[in-house]
Amino acid sequence: MSKIVILGAGISGHVAATHLRRKLSKQHEVVVVSPNSNYQWVPSNIWVGIGKMKSEKIYFPLAPLYKKKGIQFKQAKAISFHPEGDKTEQTPYVLSEYVVGNQKGQQEKITYDYLINATGPKLNFGATEGLIPGKNKAYSVCTYSHANHAWGGLNKVIQQLKAGKKAKILIGTGHAKSTCQGAAFEYILNVEQELRKHKVRDKAEVTWISNEYQLGDFGMDGMLMRYGSLTMKSHEMIEMIFEDRGIKWILGAGVHKVEDGVAHYENLEGEHKSETYDFAMLIPSFSGHGFKAYDKNENDITEKLFKGFMIVDADYTAKPYEEWSVRDWPETYQNPNYKNIFAPGIAFAPPHSISKPRKSKNGTDITPAPPRTGMPSGITAKLVADNIIDSIKGGKKSLHHKGSMGNMGAACIASAGFGLTKGSGVSITTFPIVPDYEKYPETQGRQLGKTFGEIGLAGHWLKLALHYAFIYKAKMKPFWWLIPE
Repeated sequence: MSKIVILGAGISGHVAATHLRRKLSKQHEVVVVSPNSNYQWVPSNIWVGIGKMKSEKIYFPLAPLYKKKGIQFKQAKAISFHPEGDKTEQTPYVLSEYVVGNQKGQQEKITYDYLINATGPKLNFGATEGLIPGKNKAYSVCTYSHANHAWGGLNKVIQQLKAGKKAKILIGTGHAKSTCQGAAFEYILNVEQELRKHKVRDKAEVTWISNEYQLGDFGMDGMLMRYGSLTMKSHEMIEMIFEDRGIKWILGAGVHKVEDGVAHYENLEGEHKSETYDFAMLIPSFSGHGFKAYDKNENDITEKLFKGFMIVDADYTAKPYEEWSVRDWPETYQNPNYKNIFAPGIAFAPPHSISKPRKSKNGTDITPAPPRTGMPSGITAKLVADNIIDSIKGGKKSLHHKGSMGNMGAACIASAGFGLTKGSGVSITTFPIVPDYEKYPETQGRQLGKTFGEIGLAGHWLKLALHYAFIYKAKMKPFWWLIPE
């Protein structure tokens, strides 16, 4: 009998747990440890943040589902890793602390045969002074509760606009190394459309602020894509979208401080500037959770497991940008020091950024971190689960299933306005996620036939269909596994 422990119940953790439970007999234990009692479909937070979808529609409690499906659930937060056990417990374990609401309880050693670290990122609001969701007129849509608060703040501004006041709206990234530009991009398009629906667009100045060097970078160094019968660069497509909607933009901006209605930032020229606003939604930086690891003699071995995020089978050798390769990226998401530990999705440490690193003239790093959310999180979680399943069933370690972000595609559907007849969506498909300049030297590292963009009502329909499909899948309804990651 084997015991598989999964830390985290987001997209990666939940995907891994569901596939493990479906494919392994009940004699094997599948245990999920998460401080969150609910599963949430994060991509739909955007609609919660504009008041078009209730948060109850995008989350559901985990405990009843897991109990029904034979998955053990512990609402707890991992504290430290003990991959060799200790002097009293020879079996590897994770030390966790029970969480009930905001209350912390007793600690427990959770032993495992295989461990999947799917804890995702820490939303590192503290890295930007004053960036606190709901404070200083600044909000977030990173969780459904944050998105609820964002809609409250946005609605207040809309009512002020209706009363004849003017307002400035600022949306984008809230740190020099933030990722998830796609979520902010989707939100600004929805907010802009919502202002039009309320007939107050003429009274609002809408501005995009980002650490991207160019529009459409999205932490992936931009892309060359098909757009209808045309071939264009992603920055040209996003410029067209913003210009069509009257959205201004500030690029190469590392926001470092937020005060009441003011965002302070440094740009690549080394200038320190400020942007005022009446409502802001700024994506924070992501970081690892600061876990510690110890050997059986209680010596600190954190560096064997973590480099901010968890170390996996990537090439972390420090080298100049010109020597970066698609082969630097991991394929199995297995820790090289402890072969029974894996980290799919956002939990793994990337070898380097995907976008070209840039510094301001003052030496400040202003570069988007690599995105690993959504589709890549699900795909990498499933391949980790499949390797563990093969290892258990075959009686020997197997890493047959592989998938690098350098040979993996991703589809992103960004809603650009809600409505079955008047909604819109921006669909962008990229292959591969990490550009392969050796294989595709003429098309900026990507396969042109599989890298394309579209805009229109069909994109909104697809985004809405995916919402219901993935909630269905997450609830493990009949034949859920037929829906791809």
